[in-house]
Amino acid sequence: MPPLQALVFGIVLSVFGVGYLAIVCNVLSAALTAITVAIYIFAYTPLKRASTANTAVGAVPGAIPPMIGWAAARGNIGAGAWALFAIVFLWQLPHFFAIAWMYREDYSRAGFRMISTEDRSGERSASQSVFFCILLLVIAGLPAFLGIVNFAYLAVELLLGGFFVAVAMHFLRMRSASAARLLFLVSIIYLPLLLGALILTKS
Repeated sequence: MPPLQALVFGIVLSVFGVGYLAIVCNVLSAALTAITVAIYIFAYTPLKRASTANTAVGAVPGAIPPMIGWAAARGNIGAGAWALFAIVFLWQLPHFFAIAWMYREDYSRAGFRMISTEDRSGERSASQSVFFCILLLVIAGLPAFLGIVNFAYLAVELLLGGFFVAVAMHFLRMRSASAARLLFLVSIIYLPLLLGALILTKS
């Protein structure tokens, strides 16, 4: 697709999406969607070639969609919405650290600044993964303490989160492509299972 065509297509879809939410749902959900698009285009995308902070910045628009859904359904942004934001934000970091380390040479050739670019041993990527998995294990329990779900959710969350931490620690110990791939695969299993637990244990 030529750049100009992609630009026009992207603008049309973005404007239509924001407008649709404003009409069908509410202005708050539309505003959050507009913020998501703006951060992705004007902050995350330029940072890909400028700073390794791009992963954390890109995780912000990646974590706003649950808030959009909350705002569309309830018309506000409550503590539960922020808890969902925090969970998805933290989940993205080990998920992308694993991908970036596996394909560090591809990212480097593309000119993207990633922490994996100069992390040949994998120690930095793996240690950061462990840190954010531990933080996620703690933060993902918030919905139970906010009364959004019952405490059966907490047991499931601790089991899933503990396993996620263990796999991240395996990556730190082994620092191999297979260990990074395992962390990536576990990450894409972890999130839907956790969200499913949230649905099934709703108060």
